[in-house]
Amino acid sequence: MHEPTVHAFFDRATFTVTYIVADPDTRICAVVDPVMDYDPNAAHTSHGSAGKVVETIRDHGYTLEWILETHAHADHLTGAQWIKAQCGGKIAIGENIRLVQAKFSGLFNLGPDFPTDGSQFDHLFADEEQFSIGSLQGRVMHTPGHTPACISYVIENTCFVGDTLFMPDYGTARADFPGGDARTLYRSIQRIHRLPPETRLYMCHDYMPGGRDPQWETTVAESRQYNKMIRDGVDEDSFVEVRQTRDAGLRAPVLILPSLQVNVRAGVLPDPEDNGIAYLKLPLNQLGGG
Repeated sequence: MHEPTVHAFFDRATFTVTYIVADPDTRICAVVDPVMDYDPNAAHTSHGSAGKVVETIRDHGYTLEWILETHAHADHLTGAQWIKAQCGGKIAIGENIRLVQAKFSGLFNLGPDFPTDGSQFDHLFADEEQFSIGSLQGRVMHTPGHTPACISYVIENTCFVGDTLFMPDYGTARADFPGGDARTLYRSIQRIHRLPPETRLYMCHDYMPGGRDPQWETTVAESRQYNKMIRDGVDEDSFVEVRQTRDAGLRAPVLILPSLQVNVRAGVLPDPEDNGIAYLKLPLNQLGGG
């Protein structure tokens, strides 16, 4: 088994961790869950976070083969298109992105010209599909529950879990988004927990409970022993009760509306209108108050 080289980039504005996963032999790499910077007060986009990823790719002489999305995120805009423009690579996501596109096409009234077949992405992964990053071997695990399109990437002895799991002292992702389901999330996490105990798990987010420093790496063994919501011995009904109670008190993510409009397009911003300005929509009274 080859050992991937993993570079992590923590974005404090959105608590998101982006990764470069590189094959040290061929210097071919993938990027997982890149971030486009977005200032909601000014509706301004920039690329400082993604720029650090591109700089690292260039500094190490890597060739970018894949830009891997674990799902259509609701808490940050993806930097996939900008990174592709700088470094190349194919943007990939799970094939159930079609379900998410169909749902949010209606919410944002994107119209008949917006395809809901996933064609905005270069590749749609099926469950258990295999792929490579140089000499590194990877496979896809469909791990829905947070959203119906969530996937995890198992690359040699690592697994990039997206928004299924968080660090053991925080728990798991929420399951109250459209198409989300706490029971489905429980079963998806059991699938991750059946990976070899030494498998390194890389989180997509860390919210630094108790004010600790950011952390984003654990193992299957540690998650099974210590995860506060879904460690070994927690049955499905107990997890569902705790998860649903927790979700009932959560507000919608700050960036959910701009994020989803961009992320279902694989990171492409809406076309400018006749005045040369691009616009994002804010559907009123659709997400509930708080």
